Amino acid sequence: MTDDQRDDDQHEDDQRELDIAILVCPGYMPVDVIGFHWAMSALPRTRVHLVGRTLDEIAGHPHFPTRATTTFEDCPADLDVLFTGAVPADVLEDAETLAFLADRGGRARWVAGVCAGSLLLGAAGLLQGYRATTNFHVYGLLPYYGATLVPTNRVVEDRDRITAGPGTGAHEIALRLIQDLRGTEAARLTELTMEYAPRPLFGVGTPELAGPELTQAALGAAAKGLTPFLEVSQRAADRLGVAV
Repeated sequence: MTDDQRDDDQHEDDQRELDIAILVCPGYMPVDVIGFHWAMSALPRTRVHLVGRTLDEIAGHPHFPTRATTTFEDCPADLDVLFTGAVPADVLEDAETLAFLADRGGRARWVAGVCAGSLLLGAAGLLQGYRATTNFHVYGLLPYYGATLVPTNRVVEDRDRITAGPGTGAHEIALRLIQDLRGTEAARLTELTMEYAPRPLFGVGTPELAGPELTQAALGAAAKGLTPFLEVSQRAADRLGVAV
């Protein structure tokens, strides 16, 4: 019997309903969320909750009208996956959001972050002692949260924590979690159904591929917007007792 066959036999009876929570808030990055949301929503017997402080309409960045489907208070207590993409820097110090993430993340089967969503998980105390990754723009900030940086554009999995950079990260995390939750064949079917086979137009989607000149240009263009993330990360290190 192959590993895949053993894996799928293991999941034959594991068809219980799943609860997946995705954080949304003003200024969140829809690009980090939509692929994951689609892949999980396509699974049978799966409830995907867009979780926010209220059910009022909010705008993702730069403008993507969104309404949460569940409030922090009403979100299921025991989640199969807690997922977040990038959010504005001020959310990393929002006490209500951090309390929600710490509570649900402490019990979830999987805790997942894409791009600067990894920093948000770190701010909630969910990455201390874990290997993790994020967007290359903020690689240097992960250690402020007690995480061990893995500088890669691939998915980084450490026990029940799984992180990735933006772009393809949400799709790849989704496929890995579907494999765990529903089996390899379900993940393979999902990959085919969404025709996930990236072929980048220019092939410069990582600093290694782009080279130093283009990478420095990208970092320079983002520098002003990243300053608030450095400031909140420094304060987070003090709050979490992390020596950097």
